[in-house]
Amino acid sequence: MRAIGYTTSLPVNDQKSLEEFNLPKPTAQGRDLLVEIRAVAVNPVDTKVRMRRQSENGEPIVLGYDAAGVVAEVGSDVNDFSPGDEVYYAGDVTRPGTNSEFHLVDERIVGRKPKSLSYAEAAALPLTTITAWEALFDRLKVQDKVGNGAGSLLIVGGAGGVGSIAIQLARQLTDLTVIATASRPESQSWVKELGAHHVFDHSRKIAPQFEEAGLNPPGLVFSTTHTEHHLQDLAETIAPQGRFLLIDDPQDFSIMPFKQKAVSIHWEFMFTRSMFQTADMDAQGRLLTEVADLVDQGRIGTTLSDVVSPISAETLRRAHQQVESQKTVGKIVLEDF
Repeated sequence: MRAIGYTTSLPVNDQKSLEEFNLPKPTAQGRDLLVEIRAVAVNPVDTKVRMRRQSENGEPIVLGYDAAGVVAEVGSDVNDFSPGDEVYYAGDVTRPGTNSEFHLVDERIVGRKPKSLSYAEAAALPLTTITAWEALFDRLKVQDKVGNGAGSLLIVGGAGGVGSIAIQLARQLTDLTVIATASRPESQSWVKELGAHHVFDHSRKIAPQFEEAGLNPPGLVFSTTHTEHHLQDLAETIAPQGRFLLIDDPQDFSIMPFKQKAVSIHWEFMFTRSMFQTADMDAQGRLLTEVADLVDQGRIGTTLSDVVSPISAETLRRAHQQVESQKTVGKIVLEDF
């Protein structure tokens, strides 16, 4: 089968940073599904792994942590899926990725594809949906009110993939006032269309913008990007006894600025459940299917912003370049091998 990967970590402008390989077609065993891939999305984690992980044995490393496709085979212990089912999922960072014609994935982290979406539209959703859902409901516990938080949620980086779905989930499933940050006209328009009540500019200090808008400090802060840069500002912004969550990888992250306000700090990493085979690993498959229902009801929309065809080493390198620019709005998806 065709697959796209690399053996040596290289800058994305190098032709060998991502290459096409011919690999054996895998066979489904145990709780695995063998999925025929129809579309894949590119996330920041793809570019981070490409630059950090080297092949140890000369075998190509295949990236890709978002996919939509059709179940081709099922393992002997599979309970919930059959050949021919349309699915979407984010995969497992400890296993080969989705940038291949066929892909093995544990059924517990797979959801049924929204019927109303194309494969490309569906492929834009899984990783960011799981991240946003777990961040909001499992880590920040947005359903539990913060004493002085005025029922508000601040999402830093609202136009990115995670922010784009977090805005929608918060609007549809909570009664929180949602404030999202974006700095460019096109990204500000994007988050407004997704449903943010207020849009602030994160190229300026955020705390004064709450005062200018006549809003009380937020009890919940969800930082998706550049946390290190905004840290002091966000510590000043958040309400006392608030909850702060981040998903990026700041090189220097001190929680001391939050001490006086007794703010709790939370991390979200959506691969934790599959990486450690946690007892509640199937929560990811269930939430993806629940979100598929919300999509089909017209309550949640795809965060797809750009579709590229076909899936090739060249198109994937271009998509990695766009993601590395940190100026993307929504999600970039590739379709059709």
